[in-house]
Amino acid sequence: MLKTKAKVKSDLFEGSLTKNILLYALPIMATGVLQLLFNTADLVVVGRFDGPNALAAVGSTSALINLIVNLLLGLSVGAAVSVAQAWGAKNNEVLEKNIHTSMAVALVGGIIFGAAGFFFGGTFLKMMKTDPAVIDAATTYIKIYFIGVPASMVYNFGAAILRSVGDAKRPLFFLTLSGIVNIILNVVFVAGFSLGVAGVAIATSISQLVAAVAVVIHLLRSNESYRLVLHKIRFHKSQFFTIVRIGVPAGLQGSIFSISNVLIQSSVNSFGSIAVAGNTASMSVEGFVYTVMNAFGQAAMTFTGQTVGARRNDRIPAIGLRCTLLVTVIGLAAGIAAYIFRSPLLYIFMPEGSEDTAQAVAYGSVRVFLICVPYFLCGLMDCFTGMLRGMGRSVVPMIVCLVGVCGIRVIWIYTFFAAEPTLEMIYYSYPVSWLITAVAQWIMYMVAKNKAVRSGNNAETKEVKQLMNV
Repeated sequence: MLKTKAKVKSDLFEGSLTKNILLYALPIMATGVLQLLFNTADLVVVGRFDGPNALAAVGSTSALINLIVNLLLGLSVGAAVSVAQAWGAKNNEVLEKNIHTSMAVALVGGIIFGAAGFFFGGTFLKMMKTDPAVIDAATTYIKIYFIGVPASMVYNFGAAILRSVGDAKRPLFFLTLSGIVNIILNVVFVAGFSLGVAGVAIATSISQLVAAVAVVIHLLRSNESYRLVLHKIRFHKSQFFTIVRIGVPAGLQGSIFSISNVLIQSSVNSFGSIAVAGNTASMSVEGFVYTVMNAFGQAAMTFTGQTVGARRNDRIPAIGLRCTLLVTVIGLAAGIAAYIFRSPLLYIFMPEGSEDTAQAVAYGSVRVFLICVPYFLCGLMDCFTGMLRGMGRSVVPMIVCLVGVCGIRVIWIYTFFAAEPTLEMIYYSYPVSWLITAVAQWIMYMVAKNKAVRSGNNAETKEVKQLMNV
């Protein structure tokens, strides 16, 4: 068993670090891109068969869904860091407790948050000033979507566990399987049975269940030290509080983004359903850019977490340098490509030929330019955040994001946007908040990195002295 673990660890740290980061990040990129493709299939099917209003109905729920779900997904970050550190330290007892506590959090949290979204989602949509023309369809979508949240959480926590031990390929396979199911059911429910928005939501919930079952079966059958045993699923106090200590700030950070996005979505909603449709299509396009960059944020967190667990803090600066360089180059390339091909990409989501579609594409093009091109700033922010979390520091990036993202965007909406109420002015808030927050996260990362390296050097010196005394 230790031999197998060494093999996975070798894949991460032996040889070229840049190559290892790329090899780890590529399956995560592919997983994220596939997930977006499957989500895009939802929007394409509903947009083409039911029109811009149906597309706007689904799109108007995204910020609210992220707001509710991100807190729980943040706990999966806590699970990932604790598993990575235990794996790096080769502490099988702690690793086993982390695995089973993580799955307990996924199950219980998924049920609680799923119920909250099901019963109160429609009320929140009304508070967000969702267009009356789409409010009923949006409420239907969000209710059905949240039925599938428990399964979604089980998959996400299971995938986080696998990635933390260096296995980024199996989550890709499981997601591919569920995505194929999603596409098939989309066509059956929407095109075949004319269920519209409800059909898309049903297909999504079923596909999430497929992914959850697949990851659980793999963990149950695994011969590794991270094997899942059903009767051992429970809350272990120490591991639970470690997950909460790292995961709650991470979840709050994601929710902070979502709070500001809910406010922005409410502002976009005031421009009508056509603007919302264009905004939704653009968000799908830029989602691909973000996913490509986010893979490096996850790589930074996993590599740093295993490094800290193995007590090799001297590796942290090299991990940080390579992750930030890679995310800048690839993020810029992806953002520019999205802008160059914006029109054909946006037209994928809506039938051509109508005046409403042309107007929606024009709205979407504005967002693509102002957000996708400078999106690499968000990627840098995620890398610094990932490394801080890998070092066990999750509160600091949360506070920085609270001020740098949520605070700036809220202030922006009530000042600059209030003075000039245009869509362009709304979108300017994104790159401005990313830049300020990225700089602040970099400063926090430099402080934590230097302290970690000094701490690691001191520990090594102490060990050497002890050996010499022996």
